[in-house]
Amino acid sequence: MKKWLTIYSSNTGNTKQIACALNNALDDNEGDIYSINNISADFSFADYDVIMVGYWLSRGGPDPKSKKILGQLSNKEVILFQTHGAEKYSEHAVTAFARAANYLGEGCTILGTFASQGKINPALLARREQGSPDDPHTANDRNKKRWANAALHPDADDLQAAADFITAMKRKFMLRQKYLK
Repeated sequence: MKKWLTIYSSNTGNTKQIACALNNALDDNEGDIYSINNISADFSFADYDVIMVGYWLSRGGPDPKSKKILGQLSNKEVILFQTHGAEKYSEHAVTAFARAANYLGEGCTILGTFASQGKINPALLARREQGSPDDPHTANDRNKKRWANAALHPDADDLQAAADFITAMKRKFMLRQKYLK
């Protein structure tokens, strides 16, 4: 049996919800899940075949703790998952995956990526309300509409999409093992 590890960093609870949905979609005893805060400096990734790293976005990329973990991985199949207030398939979200991949250690392969919109930290929204009119992140009508929509996520559909994603990734991993090794 293959062993999967889910590591997540969560600021508002969004990434934790997605991490739990991903991990719960695995078979019993197939996966372990840890908050990034519980990963010690001497944590061994050796026993895991697939490592899923989930993070919230900070300045268009993974949060600082996740950047560090990504750099500690080497020669692993990796799944990146992220939560953010942007639209799920926006340029911002896609670019954030590229930035996360850039932090991966040597020899890692990205098995897949999963994104979910999520509620935005209220402290950040308060700062955005004070932004200048020429700031693209300020509280204009478009952003307020996006923020209101983001506040509804992750929802049941997002959690089901995460479970469905795991089914697809398990199949993809199996096929990669069969045909690429």
